[in-house]
Amino acid sequence: MSLLKDLLYKVEILSVLGSTSVRVNKIDFDSNKIKKGDLFVAVKGFKNDGHHFIGSAVENGASVIVCQLLPKNIIKEVTYVLVSDSRKALAMISSNFYNDPSGKLKLVGVTGTNGKTSCTTLMYQLFKRLNKKVGLISTNIILINGKKIQSNQTTPDPLFLNNILNEMVELGVEYCFMEVSSHAISQNRIYGLKYAAAAFTNLSHDHLDYHKTFKAYRDVKKKFFDSLSKSTFSITNADDKNGSYMIQNTKSKPFSYSLNSNSDFSLKILEKDFNGMKILINKTELWTKLTGKFNAYNILLVYAIAKGFKISDDFILKNLSLLSSPEGRFELVNDVSDKIGIIDYAHSPDSLKNVITTINEIKKSDKILITVVGCGGNRDKSKRPLMGKIASSLSDKVIFTSDNPRHENPLDIINQMRDGVNDIDLNKVDYEIDREKAIQKACLKARINDVILVAGKGHEKYQVHGDLKTDFNDKEILIKSLKTKP
Repeated sequence: MSLLKDLLYKVEILSVLGSTSVRVNKIDFDSNKIKKGDLFVAVKGFKNDGHHFIGSAVENGASVIVCQLLPKNIIKEVTYVLVSDSRKALAMISSNFYNDPSGKLKLVGVTGTNGKTSCTTLMYQLFKRLNKKVGLISTNIILINGKKIQSNQTTPDPLFLNNILNEMVELGVEYCFMEVSSHAISQNRIYGLKYAAAAFTNLSHDHLDYHKTFKAYRDVKKKFFDSLSKSTFSITNADDKNGSYMIQNTKSKPFSYSLNSNSDFSLKILEKDFNGMKILINKTELWTKLTGKFNAYNILLVYAIAKGFKISDDFILKNLSLLSSPEGRFELVNDVSDKIGIIDYAHSPDSLKNVITTINEIKKSDKILITVVGCGGNRDKSKRPLMGKIASSLSDKVIFTSDNPRHENPLDIINQMRDGVNDIDLNKVDYEIDREKAIQKACLKARINDVILVAGKGHEKYQVHGDLKTDFNDKEILIKSLKTKP
């Protein structure tokens, strides 16, 4: 695919200045990466506007500029393509450049506030046991049939995304499971992708710094299901009050799953402890390594997706018990101490509540839960008092600390969390800005069989102060701290 007109297939074009038969070596939206003969897409970002870098892209050798606003200085030797939406244009151009890779495999998208990483990872594990070639695109990592590629975004940009999907196709991948974030939907990162199936987990307070209102956040999620074709199927959580809304007017074939409502797929928890739970699914009892109500939803969704692809019950049920949670999701750390340590990625009010509730349901009644938690800087401030209220009301003791303060004063963030604490719970609350010291303090407070929950980072292995990103690993620090004797 070397002609510009092939790359612009299905792009909404307002006008073209120059030839459409220009040969393009590669495409990019970073002017610094542009070289002679490349195509540059000027994207309006959250902080920066790519239109300001058109001149730089041309100086670096760009032969084609795709933009929403033409620059004042038009270079005769350069082709300018004016479009109504450069984000959509980037997505379609990327798909065309890699010969529509999403249409050559079974792409499954999972969206929702919580559970995306766990569900996609579990789907990857299950289908890999089918001896199928599979791919995973998640917050933690990207996997191409076992090959690991690090990822910093829940859903990558469309150029990188289509490149990855193309690599999957070339390696014979049949199923790809990917997280679909609200940012990715809003920013048209997934525009033009062809999904075989889509799933909705749940919706709760998160990302309102970006979406501004809960309604806007909800409607962005629904936009994903509105885009599905008649050849797809969708699965929604019937227990979530927004579950039915997501699939209203969708062209896909809808199914539902639940623990408490009438639905196509259901599950019942029979027993649970820190090492797993016994569940009843489709009249069959089985033991799973995962525990807690939130994980029961995750397992049920994985089951429902497999059924949607006509996988046999015998195979699904036999292998569900072999699946493991992804790194940093209710990860148990208790082989080094007589105290129980757990790390979890919970960084929204609902996810924190789910994890703490699960711990309280499992731990011995005479033992205490000490929670270490913080909130990210330069992110949704409205959830901070909610996080503080949940942690303090549901834990026996809580230590508020730093969690990627970025360009904010970590003490200000902690104080905003403390604003949500009920008067009756104030005596439970301590604070320690240094996250490592906070974890150490929690472990020293704990006694035999007490539980220490370190929440917020999970798989993350860094701490962000200002523009500085330093190594930081909750799990390693928790293990070391649990070994320390008072």
